[in-house]
Amino acid sequence: MRVAVVIPARFASSRLPGKPLLRETGKYLIQHVYEQAAAAKTASLVIVATDDERIRAAVEGFGGNVVMTRADHPSGTDRVAEVARGIGADVVVNVQGDEPQLEPAAIDQLVGLLVADPGSDMATLATPLPDRESYLSPNVVKVVCDDRGRALYFSRSPIPMTRDGEPDLAARPPRYLQHLGVYAYRRAFLLRLAGLPPHPLEEAEKLEQLRVLGAGGTIQVGRVAQAHRGVDTPADYAAFVRAYGERRSRRAA
Repeated sequence: MRVAVVIPARFASSRLPGKPLLRETGKYLIQHVYEQAAAAKTASLVIVATDDERIRAAVEGFGGNVVMTRADHPSGTDRVAEVARGIGADVVVNVQGDEPQLEPAAIDQLVGLLVADPGSDMATLATPLPDRESYLSPNVVKVVCDDRGRALYFSRSPIPMTRDGEPDLAARPPRYLQHLGVYAYRRAFLLRLAGLPPHPLEEAEKLEQLRVLGAGGTIQVGRVAQAHRGVDTPADYAAFVRAYGERRSRRAA
């Protein structure tokens, strides 16, 4: 199975403009993401997909693969699909360009989910919800699954809603799951998905994955112990820089 990891990267960001090119660690943020993806055992190819010449130059500068895409894509999925049309791959993994701490093993896990469940169109990851605040927060996306591990629904609302009493977040196996925004697609399905109009559920919740469920697609959901922390704000980036420095110090000790 040939696996391509595609990393969509835009320069514009409402909360942290130009974040792919931040380099307080001595490496661009996008370089950290690229190197993590390249370390996955299943990755045959890693490509950054961007519409920005500054990002293109940075990726080429550290020896990475980069493809220039159209500037008018409504989502990262559409940008990934444009790249997927031009490459020979069985599976395409979409890794966001602001997730430098995504473990390479997570990519391998996603690919393994598609191997284990040939009937699933795509795969994603989830982790047990850590606390009641996350359960109630519209900024934390939740997912519920069937007995085969396939997604039934994703929502910003608390799901499953506990009608009586408080949710048992410590239940095992976990029933209350936080969705993590990393995806593996079968290439043919990704290309079909990109040609579909937004689904009403997707537009209501502002969640792209609901286009898949609305169109009758299947998503296998794997479990990981904890969420990988993305970089959305200056505080997130400062935390990453500190964590990266601490790891380097421990290795040097």
